[in-house]
Amino acid sequence: MSGSIPFYQKHHRHYDRGYRSRETESAISQYQQNASSYSSHSSKSTKGIRAATYTSLEEGGISPLPKRAKPTYLAMDKENQIIGYVVPIFRGSYEFQSGLSDTEEARAKESAGYLARRDLFSSGVESERTEYKSRRTVMRESAERISLNKRIHENEEYHKRLNEDSLMHTPEFVTAPRSHTVWEKQCVRLHCTISGWPEPRVVWYKNNVSIDPMSKPGKYKLESSYNVHSLEINRCDFDDTAQYRVSAMNSKGENSAFASVVVKRFKGEFDESLPSPRLQSRKVGFKAPCLEYGVTFETHIVEKFGVSFGREGETLSLGCSVIIYPSLQRFQPEIEWYRDDKLLVPSKWVQTHWSGDRATLTLTHLNKEDEGLYTLRVITKSGFETHSAYVFVRDADGEVAGAPGAPLDVYCQDANKDYVIVTWKQPAVDGGSTILGYFVDRCEVGTTHWAQCNDTPVKFARFPVTGLVEGRSYVFRVRAVNKAGMSHPSRVSEPVAAMDPADRTRKGASAPWTGQIIVTEEEPVEGVVPGRPCDLTVIEATKNYVVLSWKPPGDKGHEGVMYYVEKCVSGTDSWQRVNTEIPVKSPRFALFDLAEGKSYCFRVRCCNSAGVGEPSDPTEATTVGDKLDIPSAPGRVVPTRNTDTSVVVSWEGSREAKELVGYYIENSIVGSKTWEPCNNKPVKGTRFVCHGLTTGESYIFRVRAVNAAGISEFSQESEAIEVKAAIASPAPPYGINVLECVRDSMVLAWKQPTFIGGADITGYFVDYREVINGVPGKWHEANIRSVSERAYRVSELKENMLYQFQVRAANMAGVGIPSLTSEVFKCEEWTIAVPGPPHDLQVQEVRKDSLVLLWKPPVYQGRDGVNGYYIDIKEAEADIEMWRGVNEKANDKIFMKIKDLKEGQSYVFRVRAQNKAGVGRASEPTEPVEAVTKPGTTEIVVNVDDDGVVSLNFECSNLNADSKFVWSKNYVEMTEPERMTMETKGNKSKAIFNTPSEDDLGIYSCFVTHTDGESASYTLSEEALKELLKVSHDHKFPIIPLKTELAVELLEKGKVRFWLQAEKISANGKVEYVFNDNMISQGEKYKMNFDKNTGIIEMFMESLGKEDEGTFTFQLQDGKATNQSSLVLIGDVFKQLQKESEFQRKEWHRKQGPHFVEYLGYEVTPECCVRLKCKVGNMKKDSVALWYKDGREVKVNEKLDFSEGVLTLEITQISKKDAGVYEVVLKDDRGKDTSTLNLTDQGFKDMMNQVFSVIANSSTQLKIQSTEEGIRLYSFVNYYNDELHVTWHHKDAAIAFTERIKSGVVGEQLWLQISEPTDKDKGKYAIEFFDGKGGLRRTVELAGQAFDDAYAEFQRLKAAAIAERNRARVAGGLPDVVTIQEGKALNLTCNISGDPVPEVTWLKNEREMVSDDHYILKFESGKFASFTITGVNTADSGKYSILVKNKYGTESGDFTVSVFIPDEEHGKKK
Repeated sequence: MSGSIPFYQKHHRHYDRGYRSRETESAISQYQQNASSYSSHSSKSTKGIRAATYTSLEEGGISPLPKRAKPTYLAMDKENQIIGYVVPIFRGSYEFQSGLSDTEEARAKESAGYLARRDLFSSGVESERTEYKSRRTVMRESAERISLNKRIHENEEYHKRLNEDSLMHTPEFVTAPRSHTVWEKQCVRLHCTISGWPEPRVVWYKNNVSIDPMSKPGKYKLESSYNVHSLEINRCDFDDTAQYRVSAMNSKGENSAFASVVVKRFKGEFDESLPSPRLQSRKVGFKAPCLEYGVTFETHIVEKFGVSFGREGETLSLGCSVIIYPSLQRFQPEIEWYRDDKLLVPSKWVQTHWSGDRATLTLTHLNKEDEGLYTLRVITKSGFETHSAYVFVRDADGEVAGAPGAPLDVYCQDANKDYVIVTWKQPAVDGGSTILGYFVDRCEVGTTHWAQCNDTPVKFARFPVTGLVEGRSYVFRVRAVNKAGMSHPSRVSEPVAAMDPADRTRKGASAPWTGQIIVTEEEPVEGVVPGRPCDLTVIEATKNYVVLSWKPPGDKGHEGVMYYVEKCVSGTDSWQRVNTEIPVKSPRFALFDLAEGKSYCFRVRCCNSAGVGEPSDPTEATTVGDKLDIPSAPGRVVPTRNTDTSVVVSWEGSREAKELVGYYIENSIVGSKTWEPCNNKPVKGTRFVCHGLTTGESYIFRVRAVNAAGISEFSQESEAIEVKAAIASPAPPYGINVLECVRDSMVLAWKQPTFIGGADITGYFVDYREVINGVPGKWHEANIRSVSERAYRVSELKENMLYQFQVRAANMAGVGIPSLTSEVFKCEEWTIAVPGPPHDLQVQEVRKDSLVLLWKPPVYQGRDGVNGYYIDIKEAEADIEMWRGVNEKANDKIFMKIKDLKEGQSYVFRVRAQNKAGVGRASEPTEPVEAVTKPGTTEIVVNVDDDGVVSLNFECSNLNADSKFVWSKNYVEMTEPERMTMETKGNKSKAIFNTPSEDDLGIYSCFVTHTDGESASYTLSEEALKELLKVSHDHKFPIIPLKTELAVELLEKGKVRFWLQAEKISANGKVEYVFNDNMISQGEKYKMNFDKNTGIIEMFMESLGKEDEGTFTFQLQDGKATNQSSLVLIGDVFKQLQKESEFQRKEWHRKQGPHFVEYLGYEVTPECCVRLKCKVGNMKKDSVALWYKDGREVKVNEKLDFSEGVLTLEITQISKKDAGVYEVVLKDDRGKDTSTLNLTDQGFKDMMNQVFSVIANSSTQLKIQSTEEGIRLYSFVNYYNDELHVTWHHKDAAIAFTERIKSGVVGEQLWLQISEPTDKDKGKYAIEFFDGKGGLRRTVELAGQAFDDAYAEFQRLKAAAIAERNRARVAGGLPDVVTIQEGKALNLTCNISGDPVPEVTWLKNEREMVSDDHYILKFESGKFASFTITGVNTADSGKYSILVKNKYGTESGDFTVSVFIPDEEHGKKK
C-alpha cells in the first residue's frame, strides 16, 4: 500500500497513528528502502507513474551499450512507452528528518555498505553497471525496454535468494553505561560504546521520556563519535535522580541499556552562602582538567548583580565582572545567560555584551515575561562558574486609574489554515476590581494595523481566533478590562503562519539537498466525492465557545477538501449547518453563540468540487460551559525568615487543580491592609522567595492559584513574620593547632567559623580519635558540655600516641557540621625552653592605613614567663619568605596598633612570644585583611553634656537585631565596670565616666558584634583628661553664651538702641538693666524689650543728654547660668554718638517735606556734556524746584518730571564761563530743602578733568598721513575743548615745536605736522591727554616700513604739488564767442603763467597760426599774450585756440569768432 500513498502524505500527522514518533517512522522507511532498493521497482505496474531506479545488467544479443550506464528517470505506461520524466524527490530532506545521515561521515558509511552488498550479490554473475539515461539514449532505450524488464525481473529473483544478514546485525552494547551517585550541582557523564550495521540510531531516555537537549539549553549535552555515545548532565539537582535508558535501533532491531543517577545534597547546605562541595574539593587540591596544554583556568565572578526590580517599559542591565586566571587572550570564555534555566538568545528584547572582563545582559524593554531567575554561566575549558539572582518586574502605571495590569506570556498554539488558539496568563494586579475579561488583538506581519478579534471580553485565558487568511503570518496581543478601564496591551506573541501543520513542517526543513528520493504515486482520481471525517471530538468547551477537532477522510480525492460543521440540540434530530456561507479549510472549528447550559451534538461533512460527502459520526452530547474549573484556593501559607530583605513563603498546592499555570503571592505590612504583589509572573512551585521587603517590618502573606479558567480565591493569610536574617547552624571551624602538650593531655585552638548562621555561637564540641599505623580509629567526644572559648584541653590521652581532632560549632539553631580533620598530633610532653605560640588572633579597627591586632598569650609559657611579643606582617599574596617584623622592641601588651599600611593592600599577621630563653614558635597567621576604610565607618566621639557628664559615644549604622556593643579598656572587656556606666539605645552606645580621674587613663574601644568588624577606639591621655575636666566644669557652672556683646546703634529720628543677643536662653531667662551702678526700669525715658525666642535684649532712648554719659550694663540670668555685658560711653565716644543722634533727628525732620535723596552732583556724558543732577523725594504737584547759579536763578527750558524723582541741568560745550556755585531749592507748603554744588576753583578743575578724561577715552589711535609738506600724525576725538591740554612726545621726550614741526587742531582732529621729514624723525610718537590723574596716551611707531611708505608718499605728493603750481596756465581774458563786423579790428589779450615760461601757440580751426600783417600774435614779458586781426573779413570766422605748454603741463583756451556784413545784418533786421 505504501507505493500508492503520495509522498506529501507520508509525514502527515493524521496519516498513520501507529507511528507515535515521526523519527522512528522515517528511520524504518529508510532502512526498508535501502534493503529493497533492487526489488521495490519490480514488474508489478500500477495505474500511476512508475520510475525505474537502476538498469545495471549487461545483456548479450542486444545492441551494444556504453561501458558505464547511467540511471534513468523515464516514465512509461503499461505498454512500456515513454510518456515523460519523473522529477526526483531529493533524499537529503528525508534523511535530515530521519536523523540517520545528517553528516558526511554517515553518508560515506552508507555508500560503502551499498558497494559491499553490490559486490556480494553479484558473485557468480557478470558485474553490474549503473547508467544514467540521458536524452541522447532515450530512443534506443525505448526499443530495448521489454528485454530489460525481463532481465531486471530475473535479477530480482536472484537477489531474493541471497542472505543479506551476513552483513547486517542488530545493535550491540560493547560498553554499557555505568550508574553514578553525585553531589548536587556537580556534573555527570554517562557513556557507552555501540556496534551494529546499518549504523544504529541512538536515543537517550529519562524515566522512559526521550531527552531533548533543546528543551533545556545547557542542561543536557549529547555527543556521538566513532560508535562512542555520551550523555552529559550539567549542575545536577534532585530532579535529575532517575533511571536513564539508552536505546540503539536499526533495521535489524533495537537494543537498550540502563543506568541510574542518584543526586545527593551536601550535609548542612541550607543556603547558597554556605560552602558547596565543589568549592571544598578545590580547597583540598582538586583541579578540573583542561584539554588545552594542561592549563587549568580559575574563574571568579565578582561585582555580582543582585536581586533587581524594574517596571514595565524601562531598561534594565545586569552585569558581573569576571576574573579568569591565567588570562590568555586566545582563550576567551563562553558566556551564557539563562532565565529560569532557559538559554537566552539575543533579540530585540534581550541584548548581551562581553567586554573581555565584564558580562552584561540588557533587557531593552521590560515586560512581565522578563521576570524570573537570571543566571550567568561563564564556561571555560576547565569547567564553569555561575551566579544567579531574581529580577522582578512591576506593572507600569495604567492609562486609567484602577485599570488592571497587562496579561503576559501570549502564545499561539494549534495553528492551522484559517485559525489559531491564543493563550495567555492572567495578570497578578486586577486594579482593585474583578477583571471582566480579555480582548484579543491580531496584526498581520508587515503591517501596523491591529484588529480586535472578539466583540465581548472572554474570561477564559484561551481563545480561538478564526477567519485568518491562509499563508499569511500574524502576531497577537491581549488586553485586560475591568470596570475602571483597559490595561496596557501585553507583549506581542511570536509570529505564527496560518497554514496546514504538515505544510509548515515540510517548509520548515532547512537541510541542504544532498540526495534523492524516488517516489511513485498513483494517477489522481478526479471527480470523487470525499468520504466521511473521522475521530470527531470536542477538545475544548467553555461557556463562550466550543472547539471541535477531527481527522480528514482517507478517500478525499486528489484535490483538497473543506468542511461544513453541523449542530443539533441534544435529544433532537434537527441538524443545523453552522458555517453556511464559507466552508472551513482546517480540521478544527470554534463555535460561538451557543446557549450556556444546553447540550449539543456536532458532526462534520467534507466537500469538494464533486460534492458534499456523508456526515461524520456525531459527537456525544456536550453541555456548553467551562469544562476547566478555576483551581481551589491554596492551602496553609508558611513564611520563613531568609535575609534582611526577603522571606521564604511556602504553601500547600491547590487540590485537584487542572492545567495549573502557577501561583501569585501577595504581601501586606501588618496593620496596613494594603496588599502588594510579590511576583508578577506565576511561579509553578509551592515555594517562593519574596524580595524587596523592609527590614524589621512584620508582614503577612497570601497565595492564589492560576489556570486558564481564572484565578482562585486567596488562601488564608499567613502568620505575621518579622523580616530579618534567618538562623542556621554555623559552618565548621578551621585552623586546628596545638597550644600545649603534656603526657596525657593536649590544648587545642581553632578559628571561628566564617559563617555563624545568623546567631551567636554558644559553644564548641571537640572530637578526637587515635591513629594507629596510619589507620584512624573511631571518633570520641572530648567534651559533653560545650566550651565557649576557642581553646580546650583534651584530657585522658595516651602518651606517645597519635591523635586527630575535629571541632563543631553550635548556636541556637543547632550543632553544625564538623571541621576538616586536623593534622596528626603526637601526645608527648613539651620540654622546650621558649614559649608556645599565641592564639586567637583578632583584627579590629581596620582603616585605610592602620588596624589593631589582638591575641591571647600562649598556654605553654616555657621555662620562664612571657615578657614580650613580636608581630610579623606580609602581603597576603607574598611568598612565605616575605614575613617581616613590625616591632624591633618586644611589645609587653597583648594588642598593638599597626600603622603605615598601604590602602587597598591585603595583609596577614602572626605573633611570636618571648621569654628569657628566647622567641617561641609563631602563631597561626590571620586571614587576609584588606587595608581599607569601609563606607559608613565612624569613630568614638567624646561628649560633655549640660550637666558636665563626660561620656564616650559610638554610633553604628550597620546593626542587625542581634548586634551588641562591647566596650573594652585596654582591649579587655569591661563586664562589670565600677568607674563607668554603659547605655545603649538603638544604634548608639554610650560609656559614661562616673568620676573622671587619672585612674581612667587608657585606651577605650567599642566592638559591635554581628557586623563586618565595626569597631573604634579612643585614647584618653592626661592632656585630653585635663581639657575634658575643664569643659565639664564649664558645663556644671554654666555661662549664658552671647552671640554679640552689648552694642549701641542709632535709629530713625536719632533714636538710640542698646542691644545684645544671647545664643540660647530659656523662657525663664531674666535681665536687669544698670546705668552707672544704678538699676533702671521701663519708663518714659527708657523702653526695654526682651525676645526670648531669638535671645535679643534691647533698650531704647529717644535722645542723649549730657546726663546720659557713663556705663550701661545688661545682667542676664537663666537658671544657674549667668552672664553680663557692659558698654562705656564717656568722652569723645559719647560726644560723637550724641552729635550723630542729633544729626539723625534733624535729617528725619528734613525728610518730612520735599527733600534731596541724593544731593546735587554732576556727571560727564560720552558726548562731553556736563549734567548736573540730584535725586529728590516726597514731592507733590505743587512742589517747585528752582535752579540758581551764583545767586541768580537759571531758567530751565525742560519741564520738571517729579515721577522719576531726578532733576537734571545739562551744560553743553563746557567752558570757564560755566564755572560758579550752583544751587537747587525744593519747596512747598511743608517746607524747603537746599542742595549746593561748588564748581569754582578746584571743583571746576575736577569737573574739567573728568571732561578731559572722557575726551581722551574717545580718542582714536594715532594714524599716519602723508602730505605735500611732509608727514602728519593725527587722532580724532568725539569733542574738543579749548581747555584740553595735550602733549606730543617723540621717543618718550616732549617735542619742542618749530617751523618744521608744528601741532594743531582742525575740528575734532588733533594733528602733528612734520615738514620735510628726515631719518632723525623716525621713532615712537605719542599724544598724551591730561585729565588730572594718570592721563591717557595714544602711540604710533613711525619707523621701518611705516616711515618708508609715508616718506615715499610725501615725495610723490610734493612732486605733484610742484607740478601743479608751475605748469603752464591760461589765466583768463579770452571770451567764449566774439561777434565782429567785417572790416573792424579785433584785439584779444590773456594772461599766461608757468615756470619755466611756457611756449605759446595759436590755432585756427585746429591748425597752427603764424604771425603776419593780418594776424598779429604777440607774447610779451612771459606773461601777456595778445591776438590781433587788423581787418576782419568773413574768412576770419572760425574756432581759435591758444595753447600754452611747459615741462609741467599743457593748457588751452578756446574762443569762436563770428564775422558779419553790415548790409546782411541790416537786411535780416528788416
